[in-house]
Amino acid sequence: MPVTIRAQREAREQQSLSPFACLSANSKGRRFPIQECSVRTCFQRDIDRIIHSKAFRRLMHKTQVFLQPEGDHYRTRMTHTLEVARIAKTIASGLQLNEDLTEAIALGHDLGHTPFGHAGERVLNEIVTGGFSHNEQSLRVVDSLENNGAGLNLSQEVRNGILCHTGPQSANTSEGQIVRLADRIAYINHDIDDAIRGEIIYPMDIPLEISQRLGFDHGSRINSLVLDIIETSAGKPQVAQSPPVAEAMNQLRDFMFHAVYHNPLAKGEEHKAQNMIERLFVYYQKHPDVLPPDFQEIREREGMDRAVCDYIAGMTDKYALEQYINVFIPSAWGVK
Repeated sequence: MPVTIRAQREAREQQSLSPFACLSANSKGRRFPIQECSVRTCFQRDIDRIIHSKAFRRLMHKTQVFLQPEGDHYRTRMTHTLEVARIAKTIASGLQLNEDLTEAIALGHDLGHTPFGHAGERVLNEIVTGGFSHNEQSLRVVDSLENNGAGLNLSQEVRNGILCHTGPQSANTSEGQIVRLADRIAYINHDIDDAIRGEIIYPMDIPLEISQRLGFDHGSRINSLVLDIIETSAGKPQVAQSPPVAEAMNQLRDFMFHAVYHNPLAKGEEHKAQNMIERLFVYYQKHPDVLPPDFQEIREREGMDRAVCDYIAGMTDKYALEQYINVFIPSAWGVK
């Protein structure tokens, strides 16, 4: 039997990657075994499955931080995901880890995020029995909701990285640990960029000692943070930042919470979005028959709250607004 292109790729991984890399050939496999592709490794196949999913396409219409910003250059959940993937792959390349596994985790990490950003996540966490977290929902999307309920059947390493990109547990692979750090690097820095564009903050508002440590502009900060991880983690089993840089990034994150994430000018409309989601949740609980067929099946298997939560969490901002208007705004009034 001739050697497949996939087998050649796997052999190159064994020859070129770090001892701490997760090799495609050593994957723990999928929940449901399938025939291997002759061209793509298992992690390359996962990248394709994620990119071709409906949940991935919906990210372009989901809020990152600013609700309905006026302008074409503000981030969405999609552009955030792409920035995380690029930062993560650069770190993986510098550490000679598996770039395909890293990219797959990064592309899938926010598939379960709610409409209206973290405002939507907070309100679902308050009203859903047992709480709600977007990392657990992302895993649920790839396991149970995509592909008409069959899921994407991703590799175990990708599933673990998606689940552990935030929260108390660290990923089992170095590649998953990279995505966890890359996610923070991306959102802190692009949220600064968007906040400056929206005149919520100005460059000189960033504390001087942080800028002296990390850099005075967007590119310099990301470069400093990426290089620090590569230099600190080279030849080690754990991916980490150096203590001084980790402290500076935490200080920058604290600054963003104070100056942007809790700023009434930037976040003053969030309560309206949260009210929409809460009212929709209550409405669907009282009128379950209006749920689409896929969610009727979830309702039968796992209960009303689970079905309603899955339906709302998967909505884009625009679709959630349209459903709210259809349910609660008299049609005679019109909305233009």
